[in-house]
Amino acid sequence: MPPPPRRRGRLLVVLAAVLVLMLGGATAFYLLGRDGDTPTPVAAPTEEVASAPDAPDDETPLDDPAAAASADPRFVQAGQCVRNDAGAAGKPRLLLSECAPRSYEVLRRIDGKTSGERDAEEKCAAVDGYTNWYFYDSELDSLDFVLCLKQRG
Repeated sequence: MPPPPRRRGRLLVVLAAVLVLMLGGATAFYLLGRDGDTPTPVAAPTEEVASAPDAPDDETPLDDPAAAASADPRFVQAGQCVRNDAGAAGKPRLLLSECAPRSYEVLRRIDGKTSGERDAEEKCAAVDGYTNWYFYDSELDSLDFVLCLKQRG
């Protein structure tokens, strides 16, 4: 008796279904694992940065896109000042500000890849008079930077 004909159709359907399920699972894992569309700054103080200083009353509201862009610490340069606009228990949220008491003067800006807290501390250790540091770590390393800060009295 001849052997029964092989049923490749069923095997191909099962393999296609398994492949679709695996791709769907991988896509869901990738999408759920992302923090968001824009990179978020990761910051840590070397000293007490947790308390947010009071902002002046005459500030431009940050609802305006131009005002928000001009207050973004990604564009700060050495000699400018920032303030911590985070809540008491939140991670620091820096905004460009006038150099006033309780603000932080940028002593040095170091552009380029950063690996986090330890790297920021090491980079700022060579900067005279720094009291705090801030780092921004993006998925795109060319956007990373470290700020070596000095709290103003």
